[in-house]
Amino acid sequence: MPQILIKLIEHLQADDAGMPELAALIAKDAGMTSKILSVANSSAYHRHSRSVSLEQSLVSLGTDMIKTLVISESVFQTFNSFPHSGSTDLRGFWKNSLTAAVLARDIAKCMDYPHAEEAYLAGLLHNVGRLALLATAPKEYALNFMARDDEDLCAVEQRTLQITHSEAGAWLIERWHLDSFLADSVLYHHEPAARLEAAHPLIRIVRLSHLLCSHGDEEAHQDAIADASRLCGLEPDTLAAVRNAAARQVDKSAAYLGIELAGADDIVAPPAYAPPPPLDPVQQRLSEEVRNMVLVSEMGQTFARQQGESGLLDSMTRSARILFDLGSTVALLENPTGHALVGCAGGEQQQRLAELAIPLAKGGAIAEAARQRRPAYLARGDAALTLAEEQLFRILGSEALVCLPLVANQRCLGVLVGAAAAWQLAGLQKRERFMQSFATQAAAALETTLSERGHARRQLAHVAEEYREASRRVVHEVNNPLSIIKNYLSVLDSKLARREPVVGEMSILNEEIDRVGQLINGLADLQPSETARHTDVARVVDDVLRLFRATDFVPASVQIVVRMQEEPAEIDGDADILKQILVNLVKNAVEAMPAGGKIDIANRGHVNRERRLYLELVVSDNGPGLSAEVLANLFAPVRSSKEGPHHGIGLSIVHNLVKRMQGLITCRSGRAGTSFEILLPARGSASQVVGVQARAMDSV
Repeated sequence: MPQILIKLIEHLQADDAGMPELAALIAKDAGMTSKILSVANSSAYHRHSRSVSLEQSLVSLGTDMIKTLVISESVFQTFNSFPHSGSTDLRGFWKNSLTAAVLARDIAKCMDYPHAEEAYLAGLLHNVGRLALLATAPKEYALNFMARDDEDLCAVEQRTLQITHSEAGAWLIERWHLDSFLADSVLYHHEPAARLEAAHPLIRIVRLSHLLCSHGDEEAHQDAIADASRLCGLEPDTLAAVRNAAARQVDKSAAYLGIELAGADDIVAPPAYAPPPPLDPVQQRLSEEVRNMVLVSEMGQTFARQQGESGLLDSMTRSARILFDLGSTVALLENPTGHALVGCAGGEQQQRLAELAIPLAKGGAIAEAARQRRPAYLARGDAALTLAEEQLFRILGSEALVCLPLVANQRCLGVLVGAAAAWQLAGLQKRERFMQSFATQAAAALETTLSERGHARRQLAHVAEEYREASRRVVHEVNNPLSIIKNYLSVLDSKLARREPVVGEMSILNEEIDRVGQLINGLADLQPSETARHTDVARVVDDVLRLFRATDFVPASVQIVVRMQEEPAEIDGDADILKQILVNLVKNAVEAMPAGGKIDIANRGHVNRERRLYLELVVSDNGPGLSAEVLANLFAPVRSSKEGPHHGIGLSIVHNLVKRMQGLITCRSGRAGTSFEILLPARGSASQVVGVQARAMDSV
């Protein structure tokens, strides 16, 4: 999906959207600029003088027409970029998409749905899954692409392709990082009304617009249309007016967009498809070389966007599998001494890969490939294989291996090793230049990442040394007041035994304790970043409960139930931060139940998410729940309707604290109450590749 579309939708939905800013954004897309200028200077908008500048053209068109042009043009550009779109008559598809979009926008306005442009976009995209299936399986789906969009089509798709166009469209929209409800509206546009009673308005809008544009004249679907209309709160007269206006608006929009639409009777069956004549060998080789250059350039940009070494390695191995049709692919990097290649246990690879090491000085095809900086191809059972190479065959479970050296600035940083079938080796050798270009891009990104890591290490070492020096000074200074406190405690004990006044001693003790606090606070600016802090979750929960009970904040009408698991539950993080998170959540829960209720604090155990281990902690209540509007902006720093200062930012603070602990937080709310689910990094879950390499070097 073009990024300009996402940015423009955000801009157009902003209350303070100005024409100069809008013009600057559209000007970044040459095709979009040309479309806006051509429509503004057409006979429909031509007045006394032609609109010369883009900003003048935008003013003459008006906001509504700009939204229609920008969204439609961007989506149709995307449609036309799908493979096989050029060999298929898309006029019927375009007409259906435009009709659904216009209907969805008008229905949204009738419902007072605040994001009419979002509804328009959802209508345009509601059948994009059909294009995706056509691009993926052109032979299997060519006939069905022009079929009527109904439940029978979904059944055929599921039986033949194991996926429906609704599922494919939702998956694709999620890959475009658009709004999640938009993906849901595409996924559920075939669901019956009974299942959509409590669905998001956008889902109901797209369901009704789909029925109207695809089955509006069919007697068999009138009951379904009536049910969907009832869910959207539209009276029959209003619905009829929307339908009557849609055809005129579709023709008008198509004219401005330069799209030739087909009439209802013009498209009976897709035209016959004749495969293109075969290219001659020279032209075919040239085409392949150009394609490879584009792919390599794209890979370089992808690698440059990765954050951290582990993310880059995952991206490299995943891209190699896709581009070269390899099986499991692993990275072996040169250790700090340059004497061996050691495994990186990232992604789906077994942990034993972290303990694998291939000495560079003891021969073998992989070591030789790294030294000579050229690819190698290994077959299982070869008598020349070293023991480490045989181990690698067993780890990857393949009959052949491809080894790509990662060379940057004449230095081999490591190798990528991919599993392949024996019959693939000949084809891979023909693509050796492409594989080497890919490896060069990967090595350049890896060298940058390793350089940044070395710089970060040096900075951390410097800060750690400053922290150690400051700690020594503080320890020395703190010993003095601690000695005074210890002595005065003995005096205090004696005086209390004799029932003598102790006002003076208490004053001194308070002063010395304050001094200790001030000295320790001096370390606040020098926190050691490398030192991991482990926290016992159960102990922090107990501390929070004691705090509330000591201050009588929890009324007798509110019951707090704690459910911790028996085994130790430790996380990587600061206990004070976790305590602040829990205090905020429990305080909010108590305030949400003035008439009393129940609060649950539960440890649900460990969760694996995105290959990282978390501990799930849940704070829930059985209060009245939150409205959809409040839930949508729950973690934003906005003022609430509570009385008193500093209200309305507590959950924003909670969200920031959870992120600071490298955790995740979600909220569920309904009539049964509200539940905050927090994922916190389990102890030891944040180990880095450098530690893996160090262990591998020790084994060498």
